[in-house]
Amino acid sequence: MKINTLLFDLDGTLINTNELIIESFLNTLNTYYPERYKREDVLPFIGPPLYETFTGIDATRVQEMIDAYRKYNHEQHDVLVTEFETVYETVQMLHEKGFKLGIVTTKLRDTVNMGLKLTKLDQFFDVVVTLDDVENAKPHPEPVLLALKQLGSSPEEAIMVGDNHHDIVSGKNAGTQTAGVAWTIKGQEYLAGYKPDYMLGKMSDLLKIVGVE
Repeated sequence: MKINTLLFDLDGTLINTNELIIESFLNTLNTYYPERYKREDVLPFIGPPLYETFTGIDATRVQEMIDAYRKYNHEQHDVLVTEFETVYETVQMLHEKGFKLGIVTTKLRDTVNMGLKLTKLDQFFDVVVTLDDVENAKPHPEPVLLALKQLGSSPEEAIMVGDNHHDIVSGKNAGTQTAGVAWTIKGQEYLAGYKPDYMLGKMSDLLKIVGVE
């Protein structure tokens, strides 16, 4: 079946929030545990919901740490967020060619809107599924299936694109094809281990996959 629907993760896939996320974690954790956490220690925290991450660190302070993280994250958002190569042009082209476009993210909607507005990508997406909209976050298939339902698409018509194994597994669980991005901060080999159908060297590689030249 011909691909007519593309679903994207946001952080680390469409927009470069890596430094923002790392600094938000380090700022928060160093407040509670001075000098215990270094940059490499927080890389595994990129991807899962904040609640899951902070519960694993200290179940008695979860909401407190989430609030501290989000406060810093919002304050520094427009300073630290940047764009990845060819993302804007690719998404614009897909939109112009009539593809159905959606975002599936583990972030809350207010932060998602900040990133999309900053990068001017908000004009291209028909559907945005955030953590606010689901009971089960990626890698559960619920967010992907909800986006497909809202777009009126079947899994066979879609590709889920992401930088984290949560994205690949969620897409596979939902029955879509999947594409990993080689610019994932966790390393291309890490993502390749989850066997996405495609690996994108840059976002514009997606155009050839879906037949747009």
